[in-house]
Amino acid sequence: MATETIDKSKVIRDAATVVLIRDADTKPRVLMGQRGAKAAFMPNKFVFPGGAVDKADHGLPLGDKGAEPCRTRLGEDAKDGIGPALLAAAIRELFEETGQILGTPGDWPTAPPPTWEGFARAGYLPSPDGLAFVFRAITPPGRSRRFDARFFVADAARIKTDPDDFSRAEDELSHLQWIPLSDVRDFDLPFITQVVLAEIAGRLPDLDAPASVPYFKNDEEESLFIRLGGQSPLA
Repeated sequence: MATETIDKSKVIRDAATVVLIRDADTKPRVLMGQRGAKAAFMPNKFVFPGGAVDKADHGLPLGDKGAEPCRTRLGEDAKDGIGPALLAAAIRELFEETGQILGTPGDWPTAPPPTWEGFARAGYLPSPDGLAFVFRAITPPGRSRRFDARFFVADAARIKTDPDDFSRAEDELSHLQWIPLSDVRDFDLPFITQVVLAEIAGRLPDLDAPASVPYFKNDEEESLFIRLGGQSPLA
Protein backbone atom coordinates (compact mmCIF):
# COMPACT_ATOMS: atom_id res chain seq x y z
CA MET A 1 0.00 0.00 0.00
CA ALA A 2 1.45 3.37 -1.02
CA THR A 3 2.23 5.87 1.73
CA GLU A 4 1.29 9.46 1.08
CA THR A 5 4.16 11.90 1.66
CA ILE A 6 3.29 15.08 3.51
CA ASP A 7 5.00 18.25 2.31
CA LYS A 8 6.04 19.88 5.61
CA SER A 9 6.55 23.22 3.85
CA LYS A 10 2.79 23.44 3.27
CA VAL A 11 1.64 22.32 6.73
CA ILE A 12 1.09 25.23 9.11
CA ARG A 13 1.48 24.11 12.73
CA ASP A 14 0.22 26.06 15.73
CA ALA A 15 3.14 27.21 17.84
CA ALA A 16 3.90 29.26 20.94
CA THR A 17 6.91 31.31 21.98
CA VAL A 18 7.87 32.94 25.29
CA VAL A 19 9.70 36.26 25.50
CA LEU A 20 11.04 36.54 29.05
CA ILE A 21 12.10 40.04 30.02
CA ARG A 22 14.34 40.68 33.02
CA ASP A 23 14.77 44.07 34.75
CA ALA A 24 12.18 45.66 32.49
CA ASP A 25 12.18 48.99 34.34
CA THR A 26 15.97 49.45 34.55
CA LYS A 27 18.24 47.65 32.06
CA PRO A 28 15.95 45.20 30.25
CA ARG A 29 17.35 41.87 29.09
CA VAL A 30 15.73 39.07 27.09
CA LEU A 31 16.33 35.32 27.34
CA MET A 32 17.48 33.82 24.03
CA GLY A 33 19.47 30.90 22.69
CA GLN A 34 21.03 29.81 19.41
CA ARG A 35 19.57 27.12 17.16
CA GLY A 36 21.91 24.46 15.81
CA ALA A 37 23.68 24.73 12.47
CA LYS A 38 21.84 21.63 11.23
CA ALA A 39 18.38 22.72 12.35
CA ALA A 40 15.77 22.46 9.58
CA PHE A 41 14.20 25.77 10.62
CA MET A 42 16.22 28.94 11.20
CA PRO A 43 19.66 27.32 11.63
CA ASN A 44 22.24 29.30 13.64
CA LYS A 45 19.73 32.02 14.52
CA PHE A 46 19.27 33.40 18.03
CA VAL A 47 15.64 32.90 19.02
CA PHE A 48 13.22 32.94 21.93
CA PRO A 49 12.32 29.56 23.45
CA GLY A 50 9.28 28.12 21.70
CA GLY A 51 7.92 25.50 19.36
CA ALA A 52 4.91 23.66 18.00
CA VAL A 53 1.87 22.60 19.99
CA ASP A 54 1.88 18.88 20.83
CA LYS A 55 -1.17 16.66 21.21
CA ALA A 56 -0.28 16.31 24.88
CA ASP A 57 -0.67 20.08 25.38
CA HIS A 58 -4.43 19.80 24.94
CA GLY A 59 -6.54 19.27 28.05
CA LEU A 60 -3.74 19.81 30.58
CA PRO A 61 -4.55 20.81 34.18
CA LEU A 62 -3.43 24.43 34.04
CA GLY A 63 -2.88 26.17 37.37
CA ASP A 64 -5.11 28.99 36.10
CA LYS A 65 -6.86 29.83 32.85
CA GLY A 66 -4.85 32.89 31.87
CA ALA A 67 -6.02 36.47 31.82
CA GLU A 68 -8.30 38.48 29.59
CA PRO A 69 -8.16 39.92 26.99
CA CYS A 70 -5.52 37.35 25.98
CA ARG A 71 -7.81 34.31 26.26
CA THR A 72 -10.36 35.84 23.90
CA ARG A 73 -7.76 37.06 21.41
CA LEU A 74 -6.12 33.63 21.23
CA GLY A 75 -9.43 32.33 19.91
CA GLU A 76 -9.77 34.95 17.15
CA ASP A 77 -9.27 33.59 13.63
CA ALA A 78 -8.12 30.29 15.16
CA LYS A 79 -9.14 26.71 15.79
CA ASP A 80 -11.89 26.28 18.37
CA GLY A 81 -10.50 25.83 21.86
CA ILE A 82 -6.83 26.25 20.87
CA GLY A 83 -6.07 28.92 23.51
CA PRO A 84 -5.30 26.67 26.52
CA ALA A 85 -3.13 24.38 24.38
CA LEU A 86 -1.11 27.39 23.15
CA LEU A 87 -0.54 28.56 26.71
CA ALA A 88 0.51 25.05 27.74
CA ALA A 89 2.86 24.73 24.76
CA ALA A 90 4.51 28.04 25.62
CA ILE A 91 5.19 26.86 29.18
CA ARG A 92 6.41 23.41 28.08
CA GLU A 93 8.75 24.77 25.43
CA LEU A 94 10.21 27.27 27.89
CA PHE A 95 10.91 24.43 30.31
CA GLU A 96 12.34 22.07 27.69
CA GLU A 97 14.62 24.62 26.07
CA THR A 98 15.76 26.62 29.11
CA GLY A 99 14.80 24.66 32.24
CA GLN A 100 12.79 27.63 33.53
CA ILE A 101 9.38 27.05 35.10
CA LEU A 102 6.20 29.10 34.82
CA GLY A 103 3.93 27.26 37.21
CA THR A 104 2.17 26.97 40.51
CA PRO A 105 3.07 24.38 43.17
CA GLY A 106 0.74 21.40 43.06
CA ASP A 107 0.17 17.74 42.30
CA TRP A 108 -1.12 16.54 38.95
CA PRO A 109 -4.56 14.89 39.20
CA THR A 110 -3.44 12.13 36.81
CA ALA A 111 -0.12 10.90 35.46
CA PRO A 112 1.41 13.59 33.22
CA PRO A 113 2.10 12.91 29.53
CA PRO A 114 5.73 11.94 28.80
CA THR A 115 6.57 15.41 27.50
CA TRP A 116 5.46 16.88 30.85
CA GLU A 117 7.04 14.38 33.25
CA GLY A 118 10.06 16.54 34.10
CA PHE A 119 7.86 19.55 34.78
CA ALA A 120 5.60 17.48 37.04
CA ARG A 121 8.57 15.98 38.93
CA ALA A 122 9.65 19.51 39.82
CA GLY A 123 6.38 19.80 41.78
CA TYR A 124 4.50 22.27 39.62
CA LEU A 125 1.38 22.58 37.53
CA PRO A 126 1.77 24.75 34.41
CA SER A 127 0.41 28.24 34.99
CA PRO A 128 0.01 30.99 32.39
CA ASP A 129 -0.30 33.62 35.10
CA GLY A 130 1.65 36.60 33.81
CA LEU A 131 1.82 35.49 30.17
CA ALA A 132 0.61 38.30 27.89
CA PHE A 133 -0.26 37.58 24.25
CA VAL A 134 1.58 40.28 22.28
CA PHE A 135 2.18 39.12 18.70
CA ARG A 136 1.14 36.54 16.09
CA ALA A 137 2.77 35.64 12.78
CA ILE A 138 2.38 32.89 10.18
CA THR A 139 5.58 31.84 8.44
CA PRO A 140 5.40 32.96 4.79
CA PRO A 141 4.96 30.33 2.03
CA GLY A 142 8.09 28.77 0.61
CA ARG A 143 9.90 28.09 3.90
CA SER A 144 11.03 24.59 4.95
CA ARG A 145 8.70 24.72 7.98
CA ARG A 146 5.65 26.87 8.57
CA PHE A 147 4.16 27.88 11.90
CA ASP A 148 1.26 29.95 13.13
CA ALA A 149 3.26 31.35 16.04
CA ARG A 150 1.85 33.20 19.02
CA PHE A 151 4.32 35.25 21.06
CA PHE A 152 3.84 35.72 24.79
CA VAL A 153 5.79 38.14 26.96
CA ALA A 154 6.35 37.67 30.68
CA ASP A 155 8.36 39.29 33.45
CA ALA A 156 11.23 37.00 34.47
CA ALA A 157 10.17 37.61 38.08
CA ARG A 158 7.29 35.20 37.36
CA ILE A 159 9.50 32.15 36.91
CA LYS A 160 9.90 29.77 39.85
CA THR A 161 13.48 28.79 39.09
CA ASP A 162 16.90 30.42 39.23
CA PRO A 163 16.96 32.59 36.08
CA ASP A 164 20.68 31.90 35.60
CA ASP A 165 20.44 28.11 35.97
CA PHE A 166 19.95 26.34 32.63
CA SER A 167 21.05 22.91 33.86
CA ARG A 168 17.61 21.37 33.19
CA ALA A 169 17.53 22.58 29.60
CA GLU A 170 17.54 20.15 26.70
CA ASP A 171 20.07 20.65 23.92
CA GLU A 172 17.88 22.29 21.27
CA LEU A 173 19.22 25.75 22.06
CA SER A 174 22.84 26.57 22.87
CA HIS A 175 24.44 29.72 24.30
CA LEU A 176 21.40 30.46 26.46
CA GLN A 177 21.81 33.93 27.90
CA TRP A 178 20.11 37.12 29.02
CA ILE A 179 20.86 39.62 26.27
CA PRO A 180 20.53 43.36 26.98
CA LEU A 181 17.99 44.86 24.60
CA SER A 182 20.55 47.52 23.81
CA ASP A 183 22.86 44.81 22.41
CA VAL A 184 20.40 42.39 20.85
CA ARG A 185 20.84 43.67 17.29
CA ASP A 186 24.46 42.51 17.41
CA PHE A 187 23.15 38.92 17.28
CA ASP A 188 21.97 36.94 14.26
CA LEU A 189 18.19 37.25 14.64
CA PRO A 190 15.34 36.17 12.37
CA PHE A 191 13.42 39.09 10.88
CA ILE A 192 10.24 38.30 12.81
CA THR A 193 12.21 38.17 16.07
CA GLN A 194 13.49 41.68 15.40
CA VAL A 195 9.94 42.89 14.77
CA VAL A 196 8.60 41.32 17.96
CA LEU A 197 11.44 42.76 20.04
CA ALA A 198 10.83 46.23 18.61
CA GLU A 199 7.15 45.93 19.49
CA ILE A 200 7.92 44.91 23.06
CA ALA A 201 10.72 47.45 23.55
CA GLY A 202 8.41 50.25 22.47
CA ARG A 203 6.08 49.49 25.38
CA LEU A 204 8.60 48.87 28.18
CA PRO A 205 8.43 48.74 31.11
CA ASP A 206 4.81 47.72 30.46
CA LEU A 207 4.59 43.94 30.01
CA ASP A 208 0.80 43.68 30.10
CA ALA A 209 -1.35 42.75 27.11
CA PRO A 210 -1.32 45.48 24.43
CA ALA A 211 -4.43 47.33 23.30
CA SER A 212 -4.45 45.08 20.22
CA VAL A 213 -2.22 42.27 18.98
CA PRO A 214 -0.25 42.67 15.71
CA TYR A 215 -0.82 39.72 13.37
CA PHE A 216 1.17 38.96 10.21
CA LYS A 217 -1.27 36.68 8.38
CA ASN A 218 0.63 35.01 5.56
CA ASP A 219 -1.61 32.42 3.92
CA GLU A 220 -1.63 30.96 0.43
CA GLU A 221 -3.92 33.68 -0.94
CA GLU A 222 -2.48 36.89 0.48
CA SER A 223 -0.35 38.51 3.15
CA LEU A 224 -2.06 40.87 5.57
CA PHE A 225 -1.05 42.85 8.62
CA ILE A 226 -4.05 43.03 10.91
CA ARG A 227 -4.63 43.49 14.63
CA LEU A 228 -6.52 41.16 16.93
CA GLY A 229 -8.75 43.02 19.28
CA GLY A 230 -11.30 44.83 17.18
CA GLN A 231 -9.23 47.03 14.90
CA SER A 232 -9.48 46.92 11.12
CA PRO A 233 -6.82 45.51 8.78
CA LEU A 234 -3.90 47.86 8.16
CA ALA A 235 -2.53 48.71 4.76
